[in-house]
Amino acid sequence: MVGIRRKIHANPELGYEEFETSELIRVELDQMSIEYKHPVGVTGVVGFIGTQKPPFVAIRADMDALTMQEMVEWVHKSKNAGKMHACGHDAHVAMLLGAAKILKEHEQDLQGTVVLVFQPAEEGGAGAKKMIAGGALENVSAIFGLHVANHVPIAEVASRPATISGKGGHAALPHHAVDPILAASNVIVSLQHLVSREADPLDSQVKPLISTLILIQWVFIPYLVSVQVITVGKFQGGDAFNILSNRWYFPCIYNGKPNATQAADEAGKTVNIAHVICMLITSYRLINYLYNDSMMFFFYQVITGQASVHRCLATVNFFEDEKPLSPPTINHKDLHEHFRNVAGDMLGFEKVKDHQRWMGSEDFAYYQEAIPGYFSFLGMADDALGPLPMPHSPYFRINEDALPYGAALHASFAARYLLEFQQEVPLPEREHHDEL
Repeated sequence: MVGIRRKIHANPELGYEEFETSELIRVELDQMSIEYKHPVGVTGVVGFIGTQKPPFVAIRADMDALTMQEMVEWVHKSKNAGKMHACGHDAHVAMLLGAAKILKEHEQDLQGTVVLVFQPAEEGGAGAKKMIAGGALENVSAIFGLHVANHVPIAEVASRPATISGKGGHAALPHHAVDPILAASNVIVSLQHLVSREADPLDSQVKPLISTLILIQWVFIPYLVSVQVITVGKFQGGDAFNILSNRWYFPCIYNGKPNATQAADEAGKTVNIAHVICMLITSYRLINYLYNDSMMFFFYQVITGQASVHRCLATVNFFEDEKPLSPPTINHKDLHEHFRNVAGDMLGFEKVKDHQRWMGSEDFAYYQEAIPGYFSFLGMADDALGPLPMPHSPYFRINEDALPYGAALHASFAARYLLEFQQEVPLPEREHHDEL
């Protein structure tokens, strides 16, 4: 597993571009004589171990990397400039292949079929949706997922049951310009009121969220834990200190997935200022998905309203087609005891912890909308290694001692589920190991 993880880490690929990673997975499955389907969801791979009959249970790993330059100097540092496995997906693939080996060696004991889901484009590409559309969950009764966690001790697991444009000019002559940066500054303040004045302060008894943090490329926004959070993490504008920019961009991270607004020049006015840009990067996250539509509406009202007050124009576009908004990741209540029992028997029940709500985003949620699913954190923190940087950091590191725990947990979650949750599901005719 360590060798596989290091090979993937050195050759990171972005969402829907995981061609070499997908090929490596298929080579490993071929060596273990495991049948699979490919491609599913562009670059995804779906393997099958067991009786090829019901019940079916799935275990999943994501494959994609982030647009980020790795700053960790080691022999297996990323060879692809501007790309890095900074969220542990290389480890996830390695652990799922490790689980596949365990399950294959005990295939005769399986009371059904384990489906191995190797998924592309978790980082904002909604790869899970494409995998579902491609049939990855066909006849599957439940799905389990793990994510390495820098903040959880090793051998432990944790879970929970607009662009504004104005008129540019010289800084010494503000009365001849319409300043969009001033408007943007007021947007920042006004957006904070959405949480303090528009959200129900008593709405804290919603279902819990487990997820990972999703960010835009190099922009880092700290982990946030709250029912609803709006954070401006970057504000950038103009090319010169003494020029009033004529436009600013307002790309957002809304509910953990990137979206943006587009610039619009003030009608009928020409401004001879080249490449002057003001940018705000924000994060909006919520646990109660019922607020989604209303909060999007409030975003629109605040941005366009503040632009109008300052004599600017604004357009708002959440780019939901390009970057779908991810729903909250909510564990299925009927799988919680299964998780606790399997992990407790393996690690000791004192090593199975409840996790606080988490404001990151994880597209495992799409699987959970389709079937019962359970997502948990796998610890890798070790005092001997010192503090491990958070995901989406260019200094992110993996404690490879955690890999065997992840492989064993994957295998046990699946095998015990087949044994304990027997159910009859009609099995249609299907062919495996086909290059679709």
